[in-house]
Formats: sequence, C-alpha cells, structure tokens
Amino acid sequence: MVLMWRLILFLMPAWAAGAEHSMRLREAVDQALAQNPDLVLARLDQRFAEERVRVARDPFSPRIAAGSGLAYNNGFPLSIEGAAPSVFQASANQFLYNRPQSYLVAKAREEARGAAFQAASRQDEVVFRVASLFVDAERARKELALARKQVDSLERIAAVVAERVAAGRELEIENKRARLNLARARQRVRMLESDALASELSLAAAIGLEDGDRVVPAEEIRDPAPLPESETAAVDLALGANNDLRKLDSDLAAEGLAIRAEKAANLPRVDLVARYGLFARFNNYADFYRTFVRNNGLVGLSFQIPLLTGPASSALAAQAQINAAKLRVRRGALRNQIALDVRKSWREVQEAESALEVANFDLEVAREQVSVLLAQHAEGRATLRQIEEARFAENEKWIGFLEANYALERARLALLRHTGELQARIR
Repeated sequence: MVLMWRLILFLMPAWAAGAEHSMRLREAVDQALAQNPDLVLARLDQRFAEERVRVARDPFSPRIAAGSGLAYNNGFPLSIEGAAPSVFQASANQFLYNRPQSYLVAKAREEARGAAFQAASRQDEVVFRVASLFVDAERARKELALARKQVDSLERIAAVVAERVAAGRELEIENKRARLNLARARQRVRMLESDALASELSLAAAIGLEDGDRVVPAEEIRDPAPLPESETAAVDLALGANNDLRKLDSDLAAEGLAIRAEKAANLPRVDLVARYGLFARFNNYADFYRTFVRNNGLVGLSFQIPLLTGPASSALAAQAQINAAKLRVRRGALRNQIALDVRKSWREVQEAESALEVANFDLEVAREQVSVLLAQHAEGRATLRQIEEARFAENEKWIGFLEANYALERARLALLRHTGELQARIR
C-alpha cells in the first residue's frame, strides 16, 4: 500500500501537467464519437470496405491503353506481345456479361454493409464505455466530498474525546479509538482521490484527448432514460437492434454470394474489345500483304464458354458453404447470448431499484436521527460528540445512497446498450 501511494505521488506532477476539461455527459459522448481512436479505426475499416466495391466493379468499366509497338523487322512483320508492329496502338476491354464477377461485386457491397454494422457496433461500445466512465468519475467526486465531511466530523469528535480524556472523564483507549477512526477516514479520502483521478484520466483517454488530460464531470441533473415496457419487449428490441447480429447476417449473405460466384464459373462470358493500330510501310507490310492500310481497327465482342474449369471452383464453393455453416452456428449462439444478457440486465435493474429504495429509507432514518439529536442538544440532553457521530453516520448513508443510485444508472445504461437505445437516450 505504501509503495502504491509513493508511485501515485511520483506520477502526480505528470498527471497535473495535462489539461482539465469540464463536460456534461452528452458533451463527453459527442466528443468521443468524433475522435475516439477505436471508433476512428472502425470508420476507416468501413471506408476501406467501400473502396473494395470499386475494385470489384473495375472490370465492368472500360479500360483503355495506348502506346506504341514501333520496331524494326527483317522479313515478315512478327508480332510484339500479340500485336503487329505499329507506330501507334490502342486497346480497350470491358466485361459485358460475367456472372462470377457480378456476384463478387455484390459480395463486396455486402461486406461494405457488414463493415458499417461493425463500425456501428464499435460506436455502441464507445458510447457505453464513455457513459460508464463518466458515471464512475461523477460518483467518485461526490463520494470524495462526503468523505471529506466525514473527516471534519471525526476531527471534531477526536478533539472532544481528547478533552474528555484530559479531564479524566474518558479512558485513553477512547482517544486512540477516535484517532484510529480519523486515520481510516483520511485513508478513505486518499483512496477516493486516487479513484477520481483514475476515472477522469480513463474518461479522457476514452474520449480521445491528449495523454495526461482529465475530464471532470460538470454539475447537471439527468432524468432517468425510459426503459422498455417489459423484459420480453427488451429482448425483442435487442435482437432487432444488435449490430453484431446484423454483421453476422451480412457475413452470411456475403458467403451466399461467394457460393453463387463459384457455381457460376461454368457460365458463358462476354467481353467488349476494341483495337487500333497505325502501321508504317517500313515494317514490310506491302511485301507480304496484297494491300496496305495505314489505319487499322476492330470493335467486337469476345465470347468465352468454359468447358472444363477444374476442381478449384467446386472446392472454393465448398469452403464458402462451410464458412456459412459456421456463421449460422455463431448466429444462433449470439442470439441466445443476447437474450441471456438482456434478461440479466433487466433483473439487475430491478435489483438496483430495490437497493436504491432501501438506501433511501436508510438515509432518511439517519437524517431524522441527526434532527432528533440536534433538538435534544438544544435541551441539554445530547452531547456534541453524539451529534458528530450521527452526522458521520448520515454521511455514510449518503455514500451508500450515491452508490446505489449510480449502480442503478449503470444497470440502466447496460440495458439500454443491449436494446440499442443508449445513444438516443443520453441527453
């Protein structure tokens, strides 16, 4: 423990060098959506997948090349890479009908759609992480303020006990007990200070701020976001809105297109072809051909009918079918896991609501006890020590109430994340 605190004190100057940002929850989420590193990477992956669609469509666009096949020849004009010697030449190619490539284009589009679902899933994760860290930082700050009030109460109690011990009205052990309680309270303050600092640093990192920056939650009043009407409704919403499940559906559709592409390998193909060549007499065309034409060109269609494609197509189709079967298994397992997670989160919300109700009643009793002792003190029937001890207990109940309240908020955040409503519900 001593080593840990020395490390914290050693690192404190480095932490203090960072900027401090005060934000509300909505502001923190908005900034994280703009610059969180994980989310930025997911969006770049999405753009990369979208560019693969253009790559797959490329053969259906005309590709034109121009150059020269200029060469000296002796005797019959031999070809250069399949073309006759020419001063200038140009060629154009384009797929007109190619079912395997068409399916690959559709597969690339589906993969781009899946990448969008993956980016949306990463966005949900970022929103939930930032919201959870924000709630933790806010709770740590408020508990720290209450813990410091407890230290003040225990300092007054220790002073009263010391006076009574000096007057011979209390045993020395009471003085030691009061100092022990004060030391424990101060230790708790230091731990809460460390928790608050760690939460604020983690929140800044999740948002995407500079190393060493801190985010301090601004004072605000947040109304609890509405939840689904029932547990069944929550499960239905989660199954319909889960982006990981949508990504698996997209992957399954992409594998289906891959299977169709491989099975279409035996279908005919039609390409558009065009050629042009500017010939010169010094290549001896007039010596070997009856007529010489300087400008030569052709435009036509190239038909290909595969007769024997080999085993690769059927093997690739089989591999795609195996991948599709694996995806179906994963999809079923994920649906079950989503339903289990939602039902668990629903129960946790109910339990947190009950715990908050108990903590509220507990706090009311502690506050009433302080009021009773204050009235008795005015009548001379209660001591200052009793009042300070009651105030300490009241602050302890306040801490318990805060923990129960934030436990409920975290449980609600987790449920809204599962149902896909978290980002829309954060105000």
